[in-house]
Amino acid sequence: MEKIELWAFNALDVIMQYAPQVLLALIVLIIGLFIVNKLVKVIKKLMLKRNIDESLIGFIGSLISVILKVLVLISVADMIGIKTTSFIAIIGAAGLAIGLALQGTLANFAGGVLILIFKPYKVGNLIEAQGSLGSVKEIQIFVTILTTFENKTIIIPNGAISNGSITNYSTEGKIRVDLDFGISYDSSIKDAKEVIMNVITNHPKVLKEPAPFVGVSSLGDSAVNLAVRPYSKPEDYWTVYFDVYEAGKEALDAASITIPFPQVDVHVDK
Repeated sequence: MEKIELWAFNALDVIMQYAPQVLLALIVLIIGLFIVNKLVKVIKKLMLKRNIDESLIGFIGSLISVILKVLVLISVADMIGIKTTSFIAIIGAAGLAIGLALQGTLANFAGGVLILIFKPYKVGNLIEAQGSLGSVKEIQIFVTILTTFENKTIIIPNGAISNGSITNYSTEGKIRVDLDFGISYDSSIKDAKEVIMNVITNHPKVLKEPAPFVGVSSLGDSAVNLAVRPYSKPEDYWTVYFDVYEAGKEALDAASITIPFPQVDVHVDK
């Protein structure tokens, strides 16, 4: 009987000693998890307002939720007297090992997150990155997929894109088409400029603003070179490019303006 009374007394003493800590830890746990859930919801709403991809929002939200909940659990364990130093060391070592093993993948993931947040380009844009030119077909978490004008598919890691220069030809909604025509020295520069200007101003896909330009760019060995600079929408670039060259040649021929070709005069001394 005395042993039972002693055991009950010791048990009561332990309960009285640790009950406040356990109760406080439970309160902290409940409040901490509540705050984490609210915080994750706020972060998701902010990402939605920035039009970030929904799949990325879910992934980032889950990742933040897990990290914060682990921190809450570690804090609660420390409050009730559980030694968390070794636990934290194990988590750190495991995180370091995983990070080293997936270094390239994590870099691509981070690059994908930055691209989707800051939006240097979006699906449908014509961009040049990592030496490749094409339209953005798809932006994934780890890679960006481009479709070239030759209908080739190029897959570029997001880590490389985010750390390199990006030329976006679609940002302004218009792009300059660079063309060059050569006319003979015997032809009238004024007439040639008028003929080519009529061709580009009458093309339905050439923009009125900025105004197209035709001017002498250089005096070549056998031709006067004219720089022709119309503007178009990015998606109409190649249509304008090929159409103006073809229509320009026909219009110059109709106006009897010669487009010279390289030739060599040979003098024979007897």
